[in-house]
Amino acid sequence: MSRPDGPRPFRFGVTLMTPAPADQWRAKCRRAEELGYDVILVPDHLGMPAPFPALVAAAEATERPRLGTFVLNAGFWNPALLAREVATTDALTGGRLELGLGAGYVQAEHDTAGLPFGSPRERVDHLRRTVEELERLHGSDELPHSRLRSSGGTPMPRPAQKPRVPLLIGGNGDRVLRLTAEHADIAAFGGAYADPESSTGRLVPVTAEQLDERVARYRKFAAGREDPAELNLLLQMVVVTEDRASVVQPLLDRVPELTLEQVLALPILLVGALEQIVEQVLARRERYGFTYLTVLEPYMEAFAPVIERLRGK
Repeated sequence: MSRPDGPRPFRFGVTLMTPAPADQWRAKCRRAEELGYDVILVPDHLGMPAPFPALVAAAEATERPRLGTFVLNAGFWNPALLAREVATTDALTGGRLELGLGAGYVQAEHDTAGLPFGSPRERVDHLRRTVEELERLHGSDELPHSRLRSSGGTPMPRPAQKPRVPLLIGGNGDRVLRLTAEHADIAAFGGAYADPESSTGRLVPVTAEQLDERVARYRKFAAGREDPAELNLLLQMVVVTEDRASVVQPLLDRVPELTLEQVLALPILLVGALEQIVEQVLARRERYGFTYLTVLEPYMEAFAPVIERLRGK
């Protein structure tokens, strides 16, 4: 879907997931910048890089890209301590931070960390409290420094960006979409949902028609906004190939309830010849309004020619 003055220009992000020594991490970040990515992102899963130090290192290695969390698991974080991390990281990255938040979906990680997982309602409640507390701490000129001081008596740090660090909220459920419509600058839709029977975060792909419904639901909640949010989609696979069926066969084997045509139409997949993939990206913008696309680290190189073709469109 387009804005009255035309579609929003594309932005492209890459999520770096693999831990690496300092020199290798910085080299990956420089490569992402060279390939034209607009945003370098890190997730928030145990076994992957710690988000905030990884982003500070990325800032030291690059000049142009924005730097984001994609997404923080709100259940891992105390809101006041998170406010300090966000403000400090924004300052150390020169005001390039974009804060992504989600409710969390992997029970096994909470168990390992010794943290309560809770019900879906409890997790979304905590996400809302986190968003609202961050806004209170970072967005108000009446920050109660007298009550929120470090042990040394210095005030809580404030972000470099004004009025605040841009906020992305990720999730597809109604309560998360409503929260996103109320507070977020960027609405991030997952092209998959967590299997409620799995404790390890097994994901089930969202079909094109299901995503139509979720985006329409978000738009209903956001109907009163003056400034439309940027819409984001995380892509799970990017493969340039002439043999599309062979590439998606392993996924088809895992979701036998879907046909080959349905799998090839999944919004989280970009599979085909380069020009086909370019057309698929344009079609996702037209159909859903997605102008901010994120790819996973293993597909960083494969997606780069697509970025080159779509730059400025």
